[in-house]
Amino acid sequence: MSAPSESNALSREVPIDPAHAALLIVDVQNYNARSDGGEYSGMTAAQRDVVYGEFFRTASEIAVPNMRRLQLACRKAGIEVLYTVIESLTKDGRDRSLDYKVSGFNVPRGSWDGRVLDEIAPVEDEMVIPKTSSSVFISTNIDYILRNLGVRSLMIAGMLTDQCIDSAIRDACDLGYLVTAVTDACATLTRDRHDWTFRLNSGYCRQVTTEAMVREIQELTA
Repeated sequence: MSAPSESNALSREVPIDPAHAALLIVDVQNYNARSDGGEYSGMTAAQRDVVYGEFFRTASEIAVPNMRRLQLACRKAGIEVLYTVIESLTKDGRDRSLDYKVSGFNVPRGSWDGRVLDEIAPVEDEMVIPKTSSSVFISTNIDYILRNLGVRSLMIAGMLTDQCIDSAIRDACDLGYLVTAVTDACATLTRDRHDWTFRLNSGYCRQVTTEAMVREIQELTA
């Protein structure tokens, strides 16, 4: 694909460059994306439904199926798919950020909680990057990896919209990536929190739906 013209070179509203693109799926793992995950241990089913019911319904009915569509479209187009998971480098989590320690998040190294959700499980040698901070760019070497891959266009999907997704979008933007947030392939606790996040970070990224993103990938790689 040719380089962007001068008229759109400084715009965020630029289609991806498939030869220099990647899809990053953030924190869609057993720990927090399944009702029997470690984040919800000690809660009854009724308690989970009150606090997290909307999140689980949105994730299972909309966000995760859309992540799967993106995943398949990228694989078919030869676009790199990467994943982050909340997972400590140690069993006891002593390497976690202070924020994670205060929040009580610890996914021990190699645990079931740290696995990517089965519905969007990685294949072959797709990379899974463990992190212990809200932004994957803070506690991992993902920037180094993306630059080694030649990535310029970064598509982002996953959980939670107003936490780790928002952090990743802003940091990726500041590091020089052209970020596309796939809005209906993300989820958080309420629709209001989801919508407000994308209102507030619209200055950092291009925002598209899964339908539009898949169509763009197909058209650019036909």
